[in-house]
Amino acid sequence: MKSYEQLFIDGRWVTPVKKATFETVDPSTEQVIAKVASATAEDVDLAVKAARRAFDEGPWPRMSGADRAAVLRRIGKGIRDRIQELGEIEVRDNGKPLPEALWDLGDAAGCFEYYAGLAEELDVSAETSITLSDDRFSSVARKEPVGVAGAIIPWNFPMLMAAWKVAPALAAGCTMVLKPSELTPLTALELADIAAEADLPPGVLNVVTGLGEDAGAPLSEHPGIDKLAFTGSVPTGCRIMQAAARDIKNISLELGGKSPFIVFDDSDIDAAVEWIMFGIFWNQGEVCSATSRVLVQRGIYERLIGRLKEETQKITVGNGLQENVLLGPLVSKGQYDKVLGAVERGVSGGARLVVGGGRPSHLDKGFFMEPVVFADVPADSWVWNEEIFGPVVCIRPFDDEDEAVRSANDSRFGLAAAVMSRDSERCERVARALRAGIVWINCSQPTFTEAPWGGYKQSGIGRELGEWGLNNYLETKQITRYDSDKPWGWYIK
Repeated sequence: MKSYEQLFIDGRWVTPVKKATFETVDPSTEQVIAKVASATAEDVDLAVKAARRAFDEGPWPRMSGADRAAVLRRIGKGIRDRIQELGEIEVRDNGKPLPEALWDLGDAAGCFEYYAGLAEELDVSAETSITLSDDRFSSVARKEPVGVAGAIIPWNFPMLMAAWKVAPALAAGCTMVLKPSELTPLTALELADIAAEADLPPGVLNVVTGLGEDAGAPLSEHPGIDKLAFTGSVPTGCRIMQAAARDIKNISLELGGKSPFIVFDDSDIDAAVEWIMFGIFWNQGEVCSATSRVLVQRGIYERLIGRLKEETQKITVGNGLQENVLLGPLVSKGQYDKVLGAVERGVSGGARLVVGGGRPSHLDKGFFMEPVVFADVPADSWVWNEEIFGPVVCIRPFDDEDEAVRSANDSRFGLAAAVMSRDSERCERVARALRAGIVWINCSQPTFTEAPWGGYKQSGIGRELGEWGLNNYLETKQITRYDSDKPWGWYIK
């Protein structure tokens, strides 16, 4: 594997000021795969200043939306041209199965292409005339880029989470400093390389890799940042919000979830089982929107759990580069220990362990675990209420619609939710009653670049994707002029 021992700042590859590195590990083998540049506050400061110059003095914010779109499309093409190579890097860095990595990368390329289209639309829609109550004045509302954006992204979808922030920020005309997770930093550095090849002007995108306390904290606290965008845990999001409050920074936060999935007893059991499995076992359950709390109407409760057990036992666990693997390792030893600890808490808290929870017998290396199904999970138990971020699904029965909605909404989170029934009116009614930013009907987890993404309550602030994602990186300015040739007449009559 190539060297990743430099940062990307002001259009150049540079060695960190302190020349420090950290190691990234393949979670399938527990072997070091690369040494990576470890940024500190000094490097973050250089990156922010480069982004500041690029915004204040460079061409990017002053280019037409069509010209920015051309660069964004070249970045999307660069990802597609290298998709197999990038997919294998993500598997080795993150652990997910290769088909999932390739799917993510295709979505990442599509994200750049989608926001290229919105950048072009800004040439027409950036300025809107306003009808005023006094015809002596005229006014327009103008959309302008917010400035320098700092983005901190998680490890579960490395390239895709970068695209969700970089693409709309660049489309809006912002410049950016991107800090990827230290657990999965490699494709963010590859993205910087692709952006340079696409002729993105120097300083528009800067990538600083490093530990959270060394690089993430200085980025969130830097006075030169106008906008902070973060995806990750609630505790880290709280710290970032506190740091942003000192300078009244514009922020958007996409945080945790404990998303419910309500299955009514008129549902097709096989269809329900498939969507339950996709909702929690995709990406090893390391998904903020994972529908990890499943509420099943009592009439089909035991039959559904039986079918879910049968199908869960068929899941192939292994190295993501091997064919037919559906569940790779968890991303790190720390995450592995956390999820195994959660399974122990579930058992001690009174949940019925239906299947899974241990290390697969054929694997003696790597952070692998069997997918877990818990039934009869007490509503006050830790595993029912807290985000586990692993392949662990918790199931409870319910009797009627009102009980299901109350139980689903009884959470400090509100990112996503799902409902399944053959009764379309009931689905629509329940979907509107659920307190979540994303609701799926008769499915779980489909995500589209065109639609808004974000949550209620402690699941975050703001929305990503679609036009809402672009608006994250735009400010609205009012420009009003006095059009009359007569004096205003306040002092001079």
